Amino acid sequence: MDLSLTADEEHFRKRLEDWLAVVEIPEGLRDYGSTPTADDIDAGRAWQQLLVEAGWAALSWPAPHGVGATPSEQALFAEALARRGLPRQLSFVSMELAGPIIIAFGSPSQQAAHLEPIRRGAALWCQLFSEPGAGSDLAGLSTRADATGSGSWRVTGQKVWTSGAHYSHHGLLLARTDRAAGRHRGITCFALPMDRPGVTVRPIQQMDGESKFNEVFLDEVEVGEADVLGEVGGGWQVALSVLGRERRMLGAVAIGLGAGLTEIREVAEERGSADGVFRARWADLWGRVQMLRWTWFRLLSDDRGSATDPRMSVLKLTSSQLQQQVAALATDVLGPAFVTGRDGEAWRHRFLASHGATIAGGTSEIQRSILGERVLHLPR
Repeated sequence: MDLSLTADEEHFRKRLEDWLAVVEIPEGLRDYGSTPTADDIDAGRAWQQLLVEAGWAALSWPAPHGVGATPSEQALFAEALARRGLPRQLSFVSMELAGPIIIAFGSPSQQAAHLEPIRRGAALWCQLFSEPGAGSDLAGLSTRADATGSGSWRVTGQKVWTSGAHYSHHGLLLARTDRAAGRHRGITCFALPMDRPGVTVRPIQQMDGESKFNEVFLDEVEVGEADVLGEVGGGWQVALSVLGRERRMLGAVAIGLGAGLTEIREVAEERGSADGVFRARWADLWGRVQMLRWTWFRLLSDDRGSATDPRMSVLKLTSSQLQQQVAALATDVLGPAFVTGRDGEAWRHRFLASHGATIAGGTSEIQRSILGERVLHLPR
């Protein structure tokens, strides 16, 4: 990483590299991306424990809850682990969404109850936002929380594409507590225990063979005031913060894409197919990945940028498109081996998984609308 580092950051890098050189990697650990499968949990949790013991867990959390690492330190950490094919944490949703949201919106009692189990990997969280009829149109959600008159609500509805719901202990749940209010009002965010009566989780098998996503059915699930994150009716602001953080952290995709492009070039050179057409295509993608990488570094370092900054949509839009384009280049380089060869197994998975990238976290169409309306001030 060619950033100008402070003495403290240079020390951070050396300490990290020294630790990675001697740490014993848990058996079965792989770079499973942002979301582990159920089969990844044991190795991922053992890895999280090692990160905690060495002081690498919760780098992005502010002190005293976490490390409070600088943006450069977070980038150094991401790049060092990407080079070794290791995940940065047990669960992206738990560490990078739920934890920071509880820090920002949770009560002191909620912070005391949830943050440490998340940091240690003892508690896993999912994000109960998308619905069959309201995916990218999050304000159109129909899951309702009806007041019981005794300070609690009963939640009824359905969520879908919920990553990790089948093994999660809690979920960040959006539900409409006031159906008479406007689209962006009357929504409340709850910290929902996933073992509450009335919660049914049904895994969805993906075309890449994994089952990371789920349908979640909510049948009069009782939630109370202690489960509310933020204010009653203030869930839209919580949702924007969650989505902003999700899009911001997607800039880290550039780290893995750079390593993937290096691998593709080496394969093309070994096969003798690194001709002028390939090199031009590869160089174009390499340059765009580096621009994504530096954009992520810049936004990490920009104290003015909030989690709802529309520039986060640039990261989301660009990273999701590049995932598909880099995987497509690999298919052309590998040829028939992409379909039949063992060497193509990892790239087959990446290629299939990349098609969900332009949907998850807000579709590319939604990101273009955000940029057009909020940045370029075009008419709706």
